[in-house]
Amino acid sequence: MRGAMRADYRKPDPAQRILITGAAGFIGYYLSGRLLKEGYTVYGLDNMNDYYDVRLKECRLELLKQNAGFRFRRGSIADREAVEEVFEAARPDVVVNLAAQAGVRYSIENPDSYIESNIIGFYNILEACRHSYDEGRHPVAHLLFASSSSVYGDQKKTPFSVTDPVDRPVSLYAATKKSNELLAYTYSHLYKIPSTGLRFFTVYGPYGRPDMAYFGFSEKIRRGEPIKIFNHGDMYRDFTYVDDIVEGVVRMLNNPPVQNEEGDRYKIYNIGNNRPVRLMDFIETLEAALGQKAEKEYYPMQPGDVYQTYADVDELIRDFDYRPSTDIKEGLGRFAEWFAGWKA
Repeated sequence: MRGAMRADYRKPDPAQRILITGAAGFIGYYLSGRLLKEGYTVYGLDNMNDYYDVRLKECRLELLKQNAGFRFRRGSIADREAVEEVFEAARPDVVVNLAAQAGVRYSIENPDSYIESNIIGFYNILEACRHSYDEGRHPVAHLLFASSSSVYGDQKKTPFSVTDPVDRPVSLYAATKKSNELLAYTYSHLYKIPSTGLRFFTVYGPYGRPDMAYFGFSEKIRRGEPIKIFNHGDMYRDFTYVDDIVEGVVRMLNNPPVQNEEGDRYKIYNIGNNRPVRLMDFIETLEAALGQKAEKEYYPMQPGDVYQTYADVDELIRDFDYRPSTDIKEGLGRFAEWFAGWKA
């Protein structure tokens, strides 16, 4: 399925200054690297916390620092002063907020970190964007921010469309991401900040997050330890390869939402593979990529989990003539090749 790209579509512009929060995170690292390769100046902000192995974040960061166009400040978006300082130094044309406390199950055990990063931190980003319009400041032309497929909850209607109601989140993580969308809309409406929310669907790939199932499975398979399979493997996920996510974001950078009938410049997009994969099929593909079988233990569904995710990407196709296309065999093959070197 192809679409006619929006009539006012503008190609990426390397003259723009880009601020990426969570730059040493998984998606932040790939997005930063892609933009640096294309000649952008990228300002990164990341607190380098220990939610997962900091060595992985440090490795990503060191690779980014090899680029002359990369500037980095260590700090949390929950630190108002750090946010204001990086905005003042970067004078960004585009802000991509990827910094967040991630993880559905972790949000049940550690709710404070989600309120601090995902609510207070995002509020600080919005305030900084708002005040970029003050006299003598450099206005932010476009704010893009990470949301999540988790906002859809456990709804049965598929595929998930951006027009579906999302007022029944089943985890605190999902609730904070829905709150981000509401806050961003309000700031966009009140202060005319062009804003785009990005609902990512189960992102995977090399240098990925160790808390994600495919990474944890791989570590246990390598050590010969059993893997835990919830709902007996009867779950579906719209696994999306990280390069596909980045391609979608890059196409949006220089294309803030057009003004709608209400006068707002605010838009939400799904970025997903549009091809849900059954968990057991995913595990079998991972086993083949790793060249090793897994010992399996089966458990019921866990609190906060959802049965399936499935992205409707019609609007992504319509506005940007783009849909993610990397199949799971190819994507997991790339991950397995990287993982073998990382764990060597």
